[in-house]
Amino acid sequence: MSEISIRQATVDDAGPLTELAFTTFWEAFAGHPKNAPDDLDAYMQAAFDVAQVASELADPKSLFLLAEIDVELAGYSKLVFDYIEPGVTAERPVELNRLYSRQEFLGKGVGQTLMDACFERGREANCDVMWLGVWEYNPRAQRFYEKNGFRIVGRHTFLLGSDRQTDLLMQKML
Repeated sequence: MSEISIRQATVDDAGPLTELAFTTFWEAFAGHPKNAPDDLDAYMQAAFDVAQVASELADPKSLFLLAEIDVELAGYSKLVFDYIEPGVTAERPVELNRLYSRQEFLGKGVGQTLMDACFERGREANCDVMWLGVWEYNPRAQRFYEKNGFRIVGRHTFLLGSDRQTDLLMQKML
């Protein structure tokens, strides 16, 4: 397999990033029996709209990283600076808000390469803690985050359409 390159996304990436975000979220969660199609659709239509993604790209507190293999978008991550949830203990937090790779690249190092780049960006920004929310019914992602040094510190509600789901809050010292 070719080398994985990481670059920071810009507003010009809104279209391709929206498609990537929509596709990877669908691949990750559409087949799960706990996700009602109407709730999944409602969430995805709001979260993965080009105008919404462009707005997030323009937000100075957000940072998107794109993983590319031979100029093909293979995955992405989103960091949000200076935001914290109860249960997370940090003075200078950074949230790992999203980390996804295309299905065909799972297990090929895309997620780990993005994760390492997120750690690097968090440290460069002088953040002391990286934290995230991961769905309680996503054991593969939980194992990945545990392998990267995250530990569970609480729970919060994630609204998928009208479905109130539980995310585990995890954090790691940087």
